[in-house]
Amino acid sequence: MWFWRIGSLRRQPFYCIFTGITSEFFAKEIGYEVLAYGGIVGALADISILSGSVLDILIGIWLLLGKKLKRCFQLQMIVIVTYTLLLTAIDPSLWLHPFGPLTKNVPILVMIYGLYKHECSRLGQVERVRS
Repeated sequence: MWFWRIGSLRRQPFYCIFTGITSEFFAKEIGYEVLAYGGIVGALADISILSGSVLDILIGIWLLLGKKLKRCFQLQMIVIVTYTLLLTAIDPSLWLHPFGPLTKNVPILVMIYGLYKHECSRLGQVERVRS
């Protein structure tokens, strides 16, 4: 199980940081297009893209630091579910997109939940040792 955790943890920060950078600097027009489809334009669209990008980058940095990972995993799951619900409301056809912008969230959530449960188990063992 440890090899799965280490492999997952090493990829996650890259995924989060890269997604944040890409959303803000390289594919912003795609974000604007999706948001406009949902009626989110102008300053609200700018704020949405910037705040989402910054949040993704900060989560990636948090993962790299490796502190309080249980809380980080909880936040990740909340953010992914929120993004998924918002994008589903904006454009449900994204579930059928060939590149899977929403369907990829399902296995990512399963992976993060597995990491979360592993961290809970690890912390429980630490607490038992301290007692």
